[in-house]
Amino acid sequence: MSNISRKKFIASTTAAAAMPFLPDLNGQDTTSGNTASSIPENITIERIETFPVRYLSVLPFRFLDGPTGTGRPAVLVKITADNGSIGWGESVPVPRWSYETLEASVHAIDTYLTPVLTGHNPFDLKGIKELMSREIAPSFTTGMPITKSGIDMALHDLMGKITGRNIAELWGRTTGEEIVLSWTISTTDLGEAEDLVKKGLEKGYRHFNLKVGPDPAYDLKLVERVKQIVPDSFLWADANGGYDLSTALDAAPRLADAGVPVLEQPIPISQITGYRRLVAQGALPIIVDEGMVSPAQVLEFIKLDCLDGVAMKPARTGGLLSARQQIELLGHAGLQFLGSGLTDPDVSLAASLILFSAYDLSYPAALNGPQFLAESIITEPFRPVNGKVRVPQGAGLGVEVDEDKLQDLVRRSK
Repeated sequence: MSNISRKKFIASTTAAAAMPFLPDLNGQDTTSGNTASSIPENITIERIETFPVRYLSVLPFRFLDGPTGTGRPAVLVKITADNGSIGWGESVPVPRWSYETLEASVHAIDTYLTPVLTGHNPFDLKGIKELMSREIAPSFTTGMPITKSGIDMALHDLMGKITGRNIAELWGRTTGEEIVLSWTISTTDLGEAEDLVKKGLEKGYRHFNLKVGPDPAYDLKLVERVKQIVPDSFLWADANGGYDLSTALDAAPRLADAGVPVLEQPIPISQITGYRRLVAQGALPIIVDEGMVSPAQVLEFIKLDCLDGVAMKPARTGGLLSARQQIELLGHAGLQFLGSGLTDPDVSLAASLILFSAYDLSYPAALNGPQFLAESIITEPFRPVNGKVRVPQGAGLGVEVDEDKLQDLVRRSK
């Protein structure tokens, strides 16, 4: 991947609609050779099935609570090809984080997406993306991206299973053996925060991401307390859009002085001029997350000088194809990506691990599924050791779903 200055990148993308080094923003997976001539013929999607579940949680987390109870809702997606091959994906809706719900994801896949995708070639990612966009249209950005990510992941898994290759190999890339994780601290009590840091240290974690906002006074105390315990930690602050602009402008330099290296999603994503001011302030690298869904959005934010990087969540972006395009856009602009997630269980976690390793993630990943979730439906669950987790190496997503475990979880989730 080449690397040019932001200024030169912006000039080149403004002057030309398509650059040779850029992924196609219309959906073609140019980086993996997914062209019409390379799509295997005579393979079609025979069946798409959905399995709604709720993974039990072992620690409280504000995004996993709600009127339907606690736990992590997810929809397992099983795509079967006409040759008998199977691919698994996972949609991970979070109503308190996005507008997508478990029930809406199941209904959208079963009622709108399955009828138009059945009979289509699973290797035709561009064609399938266009079909899904036709049936569930975008508004400002991709329509129901978390739901569509489950389809995209299952297609990647299916392609890998058919070809006998890990999806990183399908992209012409390689992965390492493991990814370093960070431990999430989400509490408004300093004493509890200290206990959570110690719990993470006991489990071998050495890096932490802190949920901050809306109270900068508390946030500074939190950072200082954690820094006292782990002074060499990569201490990533995530406001989840919880500050207003004036508070964020005041808090950013204070957080920087306290030892925070990046500030994620300080204000709501809709406040575009606010992001320009925060980037221009230069107190901290400004990382965007919520609402940053499509490559086109990333490109616009780059052109407008509204970000220094993206907290990449494949489950948020509509799938791995979109996530890869965004990472490559950032790389060519000389900007950074951080690896993050939506408390991903099992299949979704596998996809993130492969993506981040294949693209040489430079920082600890905020993939906190293993921290917060109590159970698994794959044959070899992910269990971090010394704050690191293995990267799947097998065909497709490199995991095998235990369908007996899955059916048991489906029954218990009703």
